[in-house]
Amino acid sequence: MNFIDELKWRGMVHDVMPGTDEQLQKELTSAYVGIDPTADSLHIGHLVGVMMLKHLQVAGHRPIVLVGGATGMIGDPSMKSDERNLLDEETLRHNQNCLKKQLSNFLDFTTEAENRALMVNNYDWMKEFSFLDFIRDVGKHITVNYMMAKDSVKKRLSGESREGLSFTEFTYQLVQGYDFLHLYKNENCKLQMGGSDQWGNITTGTELIRRVEGGEAFALTCPLITKADGGKFGKTESGNVWLDPERTSPYQFYQFWLNTSDTDAEKYIKIFTLLPKTEIENLITQHQEAPHMRLLQKRLAEEVTVMVHSKEDLDMAIEASAILFGKGTAEQLRKLDERTFLSVFEGVPQFPVSKQEIEAGIPVADLLSEKAAVFPSKGELRRTVKGNGLAINKEKVTDADSLVDAGFLIGNKYILVQKGKKNYFLLIAE
Repeated sequence: MNFIDELKWRGMVHDVMPGTDEQLQKELTSAYVGIDPTADSLHIGHLVGVMMLKHLQVAGHRPIVLVGGATGMIGDPSMKSDERNLLDEETLRHNQNCLKKQLSNFLDFTTEAENRALMVNNYDWMKEFSFLDFIRDVGKHITVNYMMAKDSVKKRLSGESREGLSFTEFTYQLVQGYDFLHLYKNENCKLQMGGSDQWGNITTGTELIRRVEGGEAFALTCPLITKADGGKFGKTESGNVWLDPERTSPYQFYQFWLNTSDTDAEKYIKIFTLLPKTEIENLITQHQEAPHMRLLQKRLAEEVTVMVHSKEDLDMAIEASAILFGKGTAEQLRKLDERTFLSVFEGVPQFPVSKQEIEAGIPVADLLSEKAAVFPSKGELRRTVKGNGLAINKEKVTDADSLVDAGFLIGNKYILVQKGKKNYFLLIAE
């Protein structure tokens, strides 16, 4: 597999330095992507860089993940209007361990082959570097004129930010450039990859390698991922879509991909899956013939959910989706774990009810009109039951005076009420 050709048809190449393809064809090449360790989980905005490393390893080359422990303590000015929060070492180490665990779903860190993935943290070589040593050994090789010419610096100096640009952030490209030099010298790393906003920082590294070592190094960037409607990729109303199931449940994760537009799904399935070109082209053709079937979105959601989570999590997400959209059964409902159950019904009206009264047994009419205000009156409840419009735990209620007891409690705590087709209510027994 030709790595750059593979990325090109997938729409994952923005800029590539001349000679990069020749270097990759010539020999097994080590390449790195930097990841910001400001959280203990990756979010889907990181996935493009991760997939670049994945394709690199599949192509027989060696991926290096650089956790920016030192640079995370500084803040990168690229395309940002403000400085970021700085982290302490203990937090950085914790975050690094969590990130490696997630990255192991994509990269092989244990193979005996030469292209075994490697994770490094730039804090390990920067922490002993004194300021005087840095400006003597690194700073003298790059002129201020060169640094000022970078777009990321020019934008911050042009008045777009009220805060201006701190000296700390101004030196960021030198620190990142030194990372590349360090990996070039110690790991024979000849390629750095990243988002298109990183081009300036990456080429500072190639320039430093040329000036210090007389060596040749290369750069490759991917486009910044956007949504067809102009919205920011990977953001929802509740914030980032995380890979950590505690932050974003597998059900919510699956739903994110399932709800992408046709245009975005056509783009994302190339970037975020390993499906081959012919299969993707066939899927796109089938989708265009019957867009209402949402074949692209379903396959995209399935592939990414299994890769990030597991086949079991995917199956539960599919069952949960069926429950929410009307086709699920009482048996499926009871099979959901609590995390999935709550994420499916997040935002629906909730009513606390007495667990003691439930265990003693209480008529449906009393429970849903007096104990929980699902209905304004028993009369309306009875009319809804008569019209076959009330379900408890996905089972139709045929008698308004039938008893609800402990056997109705899902997970010994929840009762799901459905009024009509789309109105859900959650009773929580306390």
